Amino acid sequence: MNKLLLVSAFAAMPSLALAEGTALNLMDIYRQAQTNDPAWASAQSAHLAVQEKLPQGRALILPTATLGANASHSEADTTYHGGTSLLVGGNQGYETYNYNVNVSHPLYRKQNSIQYEEAKIQVSQAEEQLNTARHDLMLRTAQAYFDVLLAQDKVDLIGAQKTAISRQLEQANANFEVGTSTITDVHEAQARFDLTLAQEIAAINELEVKKRAIQAITSQLPDKLATARDKLPTAIPEPQQMEKWVELAEQQNLQFKIQQYNLSLADQEMALAHAGHFPTVDVVGSYNDTHATGSTSGVGTDAQNFTLGLQVQVPLYQGGAIVSKEREAAANKQRALDDLEQARRQADLQARQAYLNIASAVAQVKAYEQALTSSQSQLDSTNLGYEVGVRTSVDVLNAQQQYFSAKRDLLQARYTYLLSLLRLKAAAGVLAENDMTEINRMLEGGS
Repeated sequence: MNKLLLVSAFAAMPSLALAEGTALNLMDIYRQAQTNDPAWASAQSAHLAVQEKLPQGRALILPTATLGANASHSEADTTYHGGTSLLVGGNQGYETYNYNVNVSHPLYRKQNSIQYEEAKIQVSQAEEQLNTARHDLMLRTAQAYFDVLLAQDKVDLIGAQKTAISRQLEQANANFEVGTSTITDVHEAQARFDLTLAQEIAAINELEVKKRAIQAITSQLPDKLATARDKLPTAIPEPQQMEKWVELAEQQNLQFKIQQYNLSLADQEMALAHAGHFPTVDVVGSYNDTHATGSTSGVGTDAQNFTLGLQVQVPLYQGGAIVSKEREAAANKQRALDDLEQARRQADLQARQAYLNIASAVAQVKAYEQALTSSQSQLDSTNLGYEVGVRTSVDVLNAQQQYFSAKRDLLQARYTYLLSLLRLKAAAGVLAENDMTEINRMLEGGS
């Protein structure tokens, strides 16, 4: 009877969950995160902002034109000396109107060309930074999702365990009343039941906390999530050699590629600092049109002036600033080289850790599947022994505890395996939405 109650309580868990409503799967949560996650929205805004570096850099090598205008009123009190002067003095007021157009086009400005190249590098780097944010969103979503699944499964498992212990407690009380068992059996079953109640409270609280973590990403509190299929195939993804994944990570890891762009920018900064020694050549032109209704001589004027020429500037001495900037740029390049090496080693480490985690998870899933089968057999035989009087109720309770612990460990190993698949792809820099879709297919109701 105990065996049937335990199996029926555990078998009812999926149907009860589905009865509450359609469970959301991983891709459902990910779509919500894409729309509502503030960190992802911030990354997208930052990416859009960096795109403007390119037209700003291009503007440095294009002509510039400015239009100016002014109007003024003047009051003058003039006295002329000498009898032969034909000018009439006295107080005079007049207006002056002027507008001008100034045009400049750089013919040779090494600094501007370098800054334009820097802008191109920054835009390319921004693409990798956005990809990094996308990978981060996928991993954060998957981590939060599987955390909820594990907490959700703990609640279900503890609920089923509580039901089984409750039946065991009822039977212990009935047996004690008819004198076929001792009060110790009753106390042991009651203690296990009370402990399970406390564990259930903690598990429910943990589930609510984990759901809030998803809400922080999606702005929506999930009700029920699709769990992993019972028949979950586990295997190390291709290529199955760890060194192959390490080689891929050393080439494609996003943080490593971002540091490569930082090194390119450091090279450009060195060139920019050195360009401070070079002359600049610009074509300059201006047009001025001035209209004055009077002057201190009493005569108004209309004047137009057009100027076109070359402007050359040669830096002779800048107080040592240019040489200092060169030393600064050289130090920053060395720092970029060190950061690049650190990023390469970190990518190497992440790939190895993720690969080993997958290998460990694959082995654990197989081991826990066998452990669950063994625990089920042990529980069956313990129940049978209890019915014929060669096993105690404590033995049954211990067998039940071992069975539920094996089930919980198996579920956790499965979630660890699924999450490790994504982490390995992220470490190698090849994580894509298709990988999330593949993981989603391994969930109940996933497609």
